[in-house]
Amino acid sequence: MTQTQKKPAPKDWHPADIKAALTKAGWSFNQLGLAHGYTSKSTLTAVLRQPWPKAERIVADAIGVHPMTIWPSRYRADGTPNRVKGRQPVRPAGASAADFRQGITGGKARNTQSGAGISR
Repeated sequence: MTQTQKKPAPKDWHPADIKAALTKAGWSFNQLGLAHGYTSKSTLTAVLRQPWPKAERIVADAIGVHPMTIWPSRYRADGTPNRVKGRQPVRPAGASAADFRQGITGGKARNTQSGAGISR
């Protein structure tokens, strides 16, 4: 019986490779950030350490590839980011999603886990 080996998952580009690709394209993180309205020199370098879809798109466009090519671990197979934008709203305990959306909490819902502050 022969075992089939799994194809290794593609790995994200090394930060030095990303910097080199930007340099070859005629950009630096500083220049790219300033061109897109960021005032700090190092703002876009955060994309090397943590997911940030907007910055990933800026860097990938400058290089001329899709962000999924550079950071495959951060994207689904269909090319969408594999993370949720922003924080999910915290629903008070005991309130259904429909109640929360319709404002049945009377506008006094607090962002707490205990459900305090719910008036019905």
